[in-house]
Amino acid sequence: MVPSNARAAYLGASVNTASPERLLVMLCERLVLDVRRAKDAQDAGTHAEAHTLLLHAQDIVVELRSTLRTDAWDGAPQLAALYDWMFGQLVLANTRRDSGATQHVLGLAEQLADTWREAALQQAAAS
Repeated sequence: MVPSNARAAYLGASVNTASPERLLVMLCERLVLDVRRAKDAQDAGTHAEAHTLLLHAQDIVVELRSTLRTDAWDGAPQLAALYDWMFGQLVLANTRRDSGATQHVLGLAEQLADTWREAALQQAAAS
């Protein structure tokens, strides 16, 4: 097995065996990574790279939004609205090459990742 296959196998096993809470954190962490890399690419003027990363970030936000059960808790509709807004900002950041919009989404994504990471830790401690 070549190293890239081993890495892919490890990542696949990590996703397949992760708890739902851990999967949510992994998605948010990947969102932060994509948006951060897109911001760096925009700042460097490599817009094709930024475009690809922003599209992946949009896919992640769509996944987060589509799996959110808005009837599960009181704050869910507000979180859904935040995901919708983030998606729109990512589209603007991509189509207008607006690094300011990218930076703003990055800050929100970092806060979301921190919040879900803390919630996952609390859930693990309670069980």
